[in-house]
Amino acid sequence: MTIDFPALDGETSAEQLLAACVAGEWADRGDVESCRLVEVEWPDRLPGPAFPALPGVSVGAIVKPALGLAPAEAATVAAELATGGAVLVKDDELQRSSPERVRAVNAALPERVLYAANVTGVDADAIVEAGARALMINAFLAGLGSIERLREYRLPIFVHRVGSAFLRRGGPVSVSARVLAELTQRLGADYVQVGSFSPRTFDTDGEVREQIAAARPATAVIGGGVGAGNARDQLERAGTRDGVMLLLGSAAYAHPDGVRAGVTAAVEAIAD
Repeated sequence: MTIDFPALDGETSAEQLLAACVAGEWADRGDVESCRLVEVEWPDRLPGPAFPALPGVSVGAIVKPALGLAPAEAATVAAELATGGAVLVKDDELQRSSPERVRAVNAALPERVLYAANVTGVDADAIVEAGARALMINAFLAGLGSIERLREYRLPIFVHRVGSAFLRRGGPVSVSARVLAELTQRLGADYVQVGSFSPRTFDTDGEVREQIAAARPATAVIGGGVGAGNARDQLERAGTRDGVMLLLGSAAYAHPDGVRAGVTAAVEAIAD
């Protein structure tokens, strides 16, 4: 079934689009027993990513453990990740960043490496003033309108998908992976999470590939159970090595020679 919303042709508000066609009244209705939103033809004036994906494949990494590290400790870990070959280092979705953490991590990283500070629930102005090179937001928790508000800082935006699973896994009434990934990049995300080809995430292989396509021209971030042991397989199953990033988490830290070696091993595993 196709439903037209001609009044939304020029709409650019994330909240309005969500209320009208993504998570609106249709999902609340008692007479709707089964409905899955599988595709949306978005208004033309949505901004899209300000920092489109670069050609090829890159490696990013998460500062672990997720909670409990002092700024200096986080900086030490971030430096190990960057030395191993990560081009983007980010905080975990559970860790709110602070200006002190931003200054410490930036001082430990070469300028070519982005540090995506998590601004969910914090004063983004203070994070930017501390020198943030990129921003991360849990947009499905903070509200997808938060992506547009962060664009005013003119920094790359990494959107974490935590919270979106409730829309996708809602049984007979749900939203497809494609719709959510596409909406995320259309609203201005530069890095869009797409799950992984690992049992760590619930996505099917087809859904991951669908999200990779929907994320373009933003960087499609393959993450969740990704490490040196399966990095090459992730790319082979993705069917592309262009405009994608492999995001390393706990698997890199499990390397017997330490996390730096874990990142290096993943970088070497995907080398042409």
